[in-house]
Amino acid sequence: MAEAEETLRAIRGGEVDAVMVAGKRGPQVFTLQGAEHAYRMLIESMNEGALTLTADKTILYANQCFARMVKCPLEQVMGNSFRRFLSTEDRGMLRPLLKRPNQSGSKIQVMLKAGDGSQTPAQISIRPLAKNGSNHATIGMVVTDMTEARRTEELLRNLTHHVVQAQEVERGRVALELHDGITQLLCAVLFRSQALTDKLSTRNGAAKKEALKLRQMLGKTAEEVERISRNLRPSVLDELGLVAVLRNTSTEFADRTGVSVKLASVKLASRLPADMELTLYRILQEALRNVEKHARARHVTVGLTQQGGFTQLAIDDDGIGFDLNHHPAKRKGKDGLGLLGMRERATYVGGTLQVKSARRAGTRIEVRVPLPPNAMKASGPILFARRRKQDASQF
Repeated sequence: MAEAEETLRAIRGGEVDAVMVAGKRGPQVFTLQGAEHAYRMLIESMNEGALTLTADKTILYANQCFARMVKCPLEQVMGNSFRRFLSTEDRGMLRPLLKRPNQSGSKIQVMLKAGDGSQTPAQISIRPLAKNGSNHATIGMVVTDMTEARRTEELLRNLTHHVVQAQEVERGRVALELHDGITQLLCAVLFRSQALTDKLSTRNGAAKKEALKLRQMLGKTAEEVERISRNLRPSVLDELGLVAVLRNTSTEFADRTGVSVKLASVKLASRLPADMELTLYRILQEALRNVEKHARARHVTVGLTQQGGFTQLAIDDDGIGFDLNHHPAKRKGKDGLGLLGMRERATYVGGTLQVKSARRAGTRIEVRVPLPPNAMKASGPILFARRRKQDASQF
């Protein structure tokens, strides 16, 4: 025991040039080239775990930080298999990266299994090490404890959620003021302008013509204010539910933009929770806004289904699409809040959002939210189509 402790002390102090590890083919000797005392002290002072592995995942070297992460004595870490500290699922994800490590480095998120049974979220950075004349492939790892990062991310997510909730409350207040205040005043002015127009005789042709133009402008203004009010907080969502607001939104979008919209929806047997309905409505709203601004699409299909304990909303367009890996928003650092906001909204209600797109192949946005435990099965589909403006009477 004293000899083993002295050996471990020498390894940690950088006084050992080689380590012999027992393997299937007998003892194997691994030289510790470059493990000078100064370098070893630098590695030991890191706030991240540092590892050196053989090709069969045996830990040749680990610093004290990694030992603290997995809550095991350092002597029980070195010489052990790295697989001991991973779940079966994480082993499967890590295996191909270790077999053919990328020369530029690879990163993966895992859950480290500690000696006391607890788990620690971690990010592993993998890089192959130079053999320096040895026939034994070795792999270098830097293991970063992500506990604090995950906690910060969760705090930011909760803060964002509270901001969105406050935003929805403010939207509702502004929508109510627009509807009950500005819209009613505009309607009153519209009626007065109509009365003024009626009092003008045909002899005042020019004045009557201007009065008619004023009345039309007031009418359009009142319609626009009402549209803005509906988009801020549609009363039909609270009164009639999700399917009705999806239908109204599709109709308004088709009439305003000329893009044909087809809505295929199941008949929901019961109302979804208010926050889920609002989330799905906001995602549709943002998706249609993206279609209008960027997609150059001619047709949009909106589908609402319920299956396997989930409600799914899918929005497909036949527009120009984009490369998900080289989206302009990622390069410019702006205007990427649309997709980010949709994904965050889905996360708030326990759902997921996927975006599928390719250049000249359109875009599909698919969001799934879990059904409440007491939700009943939905009825058959309801089909609704709203064509382009020139066909608006045929639907």
